[in-house]
Amino acid sequence: MIPQSTVPADETSTTPRRRSVGPMLGIVLGALAVQTLLFTLFAWPALHSAPRDLRIDVAGQPAAARQFAARLDHARPGAFDVRTVTDQAAGDAALHDRDAYGVFVVAPDGVRLRVASAASPQIAALLRQVAQSLGQQLGHPVPVTDVVPADPDDPNGVVLSLGVLPLAMTSLAAGVLLALRVRGRLARLTGVVLFAALAGLASTAIARWGLSALPGDYLTDAAGVALLALAVSGTAAGLAALLGPPGAGLGVLVMFVLGIPLSGLTSAPDLLPTGWGTLGQYLPPGAGGTLLRSLAYFDGAATGRPLAVLSGWAAVGIVLLVLARPRAERA
Repeated sequence: MIPQSTVPADETSTTPRRRSVGPMLGIVLGALAVQTLLFTLFAWPALHSAPRDLRIDVAGQPAAARQFAARLDHARPGAFDVRTVTDQAAGDAALHDRDAYGVFVVAPDGVRLRVASAASPQIAALLRQVAQSLGQQLGHPVPVTDVVPADPDDPNGVVLSLGVLPLAMTSLAAGVLLALRVRGRLARLTGVVLFAALAGLASTAIARWGLSALPGDYLTDAAGVALLALAVSGTAAGLAALLGPPGAGLGVLVMFVLGIPLSGLTSAPDLLPTGWGTLGQYLPPGAGGTLLRSLAYFDGAATGRPLAVLSGWAAVGIVLLVLARPRAERA
């Protein structure tokens, strides 16, 4: 006789279901935690964006300039970091050097405002509102001159700001795939460098000729894009090659989860909550956005820090790729 099973039929049928409940709950709760983290990190900085210590110059006779600077401080406490300069030429030099967002010129015939919308269209719009309010108080309009305007085909800087997001995402993916799918240090390094170079040339060509939204020298802008792509893909590849999947997750956390919302790409780092905008400028997306804006509109002014930051991240990624042993060697 064939022995009968002692396990009830209903129990044997429900055991696989019970075993699948645990993984199912783990996936659901894990995805919910990631979604909550991403929602908070992306929404919180934007929700609390406000002018904080924006560098503004006041040009004119010393007494009149100091009096108007005090008026600005009183009108928007904590919003501006106001300093006085000798004349309009000094103020314009600060705009071109990315050392100020706007210059109020106090002259005998009235007050006028000079801005650089290429540095931040949002801050330029804010200063126009301030000028309009001051004009109502002074009894005469405050004319506004855009000294360094944004590209007329992209007056809000959409291509330059939002273009960094897909570049960072594809650079992350390229770096992780090269680390996990390609064997050999030289092949990985070659892949990272080749991807960065081609990404710089292709992305800049699309932005410049396809969208007509990126002024400046083509090769210079392409080199900036390539350095950003190298910093992201190189670091992601190095972490993934050295630590495996956990390293890839760490790269996503640093470059995307933290780097994108703290970059200030869609507004300006100075509009983010105190400290967060500064931190974002030491991560590749924020440094890359600042570098590309300076190269495209300001003839390379104020590129020292973003160049150092991106070069540092790229160097770290290359060192990690060199230190990481190929999978076959580890086995």
